[in-house]
Amino acid sequence: MCDSVVDSPQQPERKGGSAKILLVEDNALNSDMLSRRLIRRGYEVVLAADGAQAVADAAQQRPDLILMDMSLPTIDGWEATRRIKADSALRAIPVIALTAHAMSGDRERALEAGCDEFDTKPIELDRLLSKMERLL
Repeated sequence: MCDSVVDSPQQPERKGGSAKILLVEDNALNSDMLSRRLIRRGYEVVLAADGAQAVADAAQQRPDLILMDMSLPTIDGWEATRRIKADSALRAIPVIALTAHAMSGDRERALEAGCDEFDTKPIELDRLLSKMERLL
């Protein structure tokens, strides 16, 4: 099953400036759809397909914000976020948890892991952009 990104047709495209976003998503279709929409809004997007790559890319790329899928192979998003936030050089990077399986307590669990914000799939782009802009 594939999650989708809901793009509001009435809203004009906003520009993200030069902010670098690390998009951590193991579903290629979701990654492609969301990254194209973010690039169209002026963001630079770096892609990671699993938690281990996310931790490495966070250290190497130093993004301005991380969009972290929580259900990932190798290292899940919960553990990847904990590792990123445990690194004093990376802990200030805001992380938004993204999950399709929003269960009771998942928001709290994400915040405990170190996420700064939480959003559910399917992604409503305007809502996500608002959270991103607030953290940037």
